[in-house]
Amino acid sequence: MPEETNVNGVVGQLTDSFISYGVNFVEALPTLLIAVAVLAAFIIAAGIVRNITEKLSERVTDDKNLQSLFGTMARVLVLVVGIFASAGVLFPGLSAGDLVGVLGLSSVAIGFAFKDIFQNFLAGILILAQRPFQINDQIEVVDFEGTVEEITIRSTFIRTYGGERVLIPNSTIYNSPITVRTAFDQRRTVFGTGIGYDEDIEEGREVILEALRNCEHVAKDPAPQVYVSSHGDSSVNFDCRYWTASRTADVRAAQNEVATAVKYALDEADIEIPYPHRTVEFFDMANPEDAQLEGAPPEGSQSG
Repeated sequence: MPEETNVNGVVGQLTDSFISYGVNFVEALPTLLIAVAVLAAFIIAAGIVRNITEKLSERVTDDKNLQSLFGTMARVLVLVVGIFASAGVLFPGLSAGDLVGVLGLSSVAIGFAFKDIFQNFLAGILILAQRPFQINDQIEVVDFEGTVEEITIRSTFIRTYGGERVLIPNSTIYNSPITVRTAFDQRRTVFGTGIGYDEDIEEGREVILEALRNCEHVAKDPAPQVYVSSHGDSSVNFDCRYWTASRTADVRAAQNEVATAVKYALDEADIEIPYPHRTVEFFDMANPEDAQLEGAPPEGSQSG
């Protein structure tokens, strides 16, 4: 009987607790619904404010990314106000300072939990504000190179030359060296070639220069230049420096045109483009004379 009494007492306490929780929930339900309704209203208002801000920012800048940035910042600001308002409805006894303190502590915890997301967000804002590159620029960052398709708050979309899309976090881009291939209208390429030691250097230089001048994809200004760069094993080597349009497709088209034109021009001028020669000699080891040439001791000799 005492055990049955104890069990009934525990069940009664649990029942009273659930009833108390239920009563408190019912009493708090209207306040909770009002807080949810306030937050929902601010979420809708945030979307409207974002659209209005983006429309107004069109008068300031034509950059779609900056317009999106202004709209996003306005939306976040309205959402923060909405969170404060809904928190004030749920906890009417808390002052504004208490709410700021609670949100401050929460923001620290959230900051540690979403560190990478916030880093990408801030890096995205800095990239959009500083604009080190733009849409359709061709860039190289980390191990990727391609055309910039889109810059968002979190990441940058790059289409590689092989037709693949790469999403690079903005924090990675902001903290890494970036080569902007199309930052200027033109860029320089160096093509290496060589002529034989028996050929005239000045004649070879002029033939190569004329071939470069006749290439359609090579810029006339700045003019192409040809310098002797080194003395190789079998050739006098030249660096052919020329400028082209900065896009990679134009650079590669020029490389193909230059390599073809220089080869044909040197052939037509009867100037040798040397290549390494290798001589292979075979000896009959059964022949004492060949063996001696190879370094073996002659037949009948003794080594000490």
